[in-house]
Amino acid sequence: MKFFADFHIHSKYSRATSKIMILEEFDRVADDKGILLMGTGDFTHPEWFKEIKNKLEPVEPGLFKLKEEFKRKTLKGTMAETRFMLTAEISGIYSKNGKVRRVHNIIFSPDIETAEKINEKLSLIGNLSSDGRPILGLDSEKLAEIVFNINQEAVIVPAHIWTPWFSMFGSMSGFDSIEECFGKYAKNIFAIETGLSSDPQMNRRLSKFDNIALISNSDSHSLAKIGREANIFDVELSYANIIGAIKFQNRKKFLGTIEFFPEEGKYHFDGHRDCGVWFSPEETKQRKNICPKCGRHLTIGVMSRVNDLSDRKVEFKISGSKKEINGESYFNLIPLSEIIAEAFEVGENTKRVKKEYENLIKNFGNELKILLEISESELKSIADNRVAEGIKRVREGKVKIRPGYDGEYGEISIFNDKERK
Repeated sequence: MKFFADFHIHSKYSRATSKIMILEEFDRVADDKGILLMGTGDFTHPEWFKEIKNKLEPVEPGLFKLKEEFKRKTLKGTMAETRFMLTAEISGIYSKNGKVRRVHNIIFSPDIETAEKINEKLSLIGNLSSDGRPILGLDSEKLAEIVFNINQEAVIVPAHIWTPWFSMFGSMSGFDSIEECFGKYAKNIFAIETGLSSDPQMNRRLSKFDNIALISNSDSHSLAKIGREANIFDVELSYANIIGAIKFQNRKKFLGTIEFFPEEGKYHFDGHRDCGVWFSPEETKQRKNICPKCGRHLTIGVMSRVNDLSDRKVEFKISGSKKEINGESYFNLIPLSEIIAEAFEVGENTKRVKKEYENLIKNFGNELKILLEISESELKSIADNRVAEGIKRVREGKVKIRPGYDGEYGEISIFNDKERK
């Protein structure tokens, strides 16, 4: 069966996260977004793990669903059938090879028992109650040793690998290779998470990733961001089937990813948010990495880092909204609420945007279906013409984006003032 999955998410127990990030809402909102499979996120947090065990029940092997007594109605007035997989993110801050490293890793657990054993081991290293994404003085190689010694079916995926401050390849605290980061366990790392500021076209410029699968997830801290990046599968539901499709890059089973336009990500270009300056990699080199306003070193973003580590160019084929690199497919999309907000020239959280969003979901089923499948004529029969045209332009890649930099999201323009009128 074909479905979308978003593995990386955070609960109400993570810092800077909405208090309504609970399983009941994950279940409901995922259905409206078009996501069938969600990561639980944060299974290392003791209170969240209690909720996972109390509110979820096993269904297919290695997957869970929300118990009926906790179900809430979707925008469509229906009950969701969302599946859950046990996932968590670990923030490791440690010294290695004479440099302070800050690396985030996602753990996938095949069952409750494995998650419990991982929690027991990690609780001896740091306080798991302090944050849904615990900060531990734990080397990534040591984390891998702990996880894989508990269960070889567990998985570690380096998170948002290019983010400057907290990732495996981050410019400020990362490594230059998987081997340098994970040592003898590098052979167990078969997938990486692209993050919002990069997409497959950028990552495939590194030949060292030829045997590495690329996954994309929302890393959501609020309900509205669920599914903003996701993975597309066509397999029978089970932990083993899904992980196997990723591991072996089976193009008939792991069909591709949903991606941001990477320019919209918070760290695509170099710059200083406080100084309000941003630069392309070429401009940064001309300035020798120095901010022209404050004289300090710029925060080096994802595009520069990819350029530094890449060893080839890649071409992609375009078919409608789908892009393809050597059989690997992906779609660059903008979330529906952002398109509506841009069409109406209002804030994303306004009543007008909410009303149009709900109208479209009730009529067409879910957000990803609207963004990818519903025909232009069908859209125009229900949606405001500006919204329908906005969706069409996003599918065609006809958008302008001031690139994000130093923690600042990119600014999207789908229409100019004349076109909007």
